[in-house]
Formats: sequence, C-alpha cells, structure tokens
Amino acid sequence: MAGKIIAKSRLKTFAAGLRRSRKRVVFTNGVFDLIHAGHVTYLTKAKALGDLLIVGLNTDASARINKGRGRPLVTYKYRAQVLAALEAVDFVVPLERETPDKLIELIRPHVLVKGADYKLSEIVGADFVKSYGGKVVRIKLVGGLSTSRLIEAIEDG
Repeated sequence: MAGKIIAKSRLKTFAAGLRRSRKRVVFTNGVFDLIHAGHVTYLTKAKALGDLLIVGLNTDASARINKGRGRPLVTYKYRAQVLAALEAVDFVVPLERETPDKLIELIRPHVLVKGADYKLSEIVGADFVKSYGGKVVRIKLVGGLSTSRLIEAIEDG
C-alpha cells in the first residue's frame, strides 16, 4: 500500500515512468474526505476506463481552500492511506494547489475523469487533455451520497 502513495519529490520521475509504461492512464482528483460508497463507486468506474488510476489527492491546505475552514476532517496522510487500500486506485499523488492543472500537465493522462456534477467547461485540464488526443469523461455520481451531506447529517444528530 505504501508504494501506491507517491511523494511530491518523486512525481517527475514517476510521471516519466508512466509515459514509458504504455499503460492507459486515468486521472481524477479530489479531497475524498470521509470516504463513502459514492467515492468507491466513482473510483471503480474511473479505473474501468484504463489500466492505471491515479488520484490527485488534495493536501490539507488545498482542501481547506476548496472546502472551507474545518475541512478536511481526515488528514492527508490517512485519506491517502484509505485511497491506496482501494483495489481501484493504483497511485495517490499529492495535490498541493487549488486546482490540478500542473499535475495533469505532468502526468498527461489518457483519460481525465470528474463527476457529472461538473460541466465540461468547469473541468480543469480538459482542454489540455483533449489537445493531445486524450478523453475527458464525466461519471454519474451515486445520488444522495456526499461528504458534505454526511457532515450535515452528523451535525443535525
């Protein structure tokens, strides 16, 4: 499992190795705080689109930028550990910025995946991926399951 979590210092070498591997690389990203069945379903569908699924996981600082104060509930170290334990996930890489554009440029995935709740025009990196013949796929999410809804339900008691 530890070998599935790629350190920031290894990203450039890791990405170069991916390009040499001739494997169909799928990339997605997110906070993945309080991992639930919706996440697992999404990641399983993403993995089915290629040979390797790489998840750009927001670090704690970038998660706070995207989700607000009080998030993430689970630190990067433990979120990465849980994602790496999932069969569908081949690698977890740190996403230290607000958006994954630099990671996408470094990895150059064959397929970029986001949830269907994003419009194509809202998907960061979509134009770049399409520019070299890659695909952008929007995956339908499991209705009623989201970390924000889980947090609200817990807070409401």
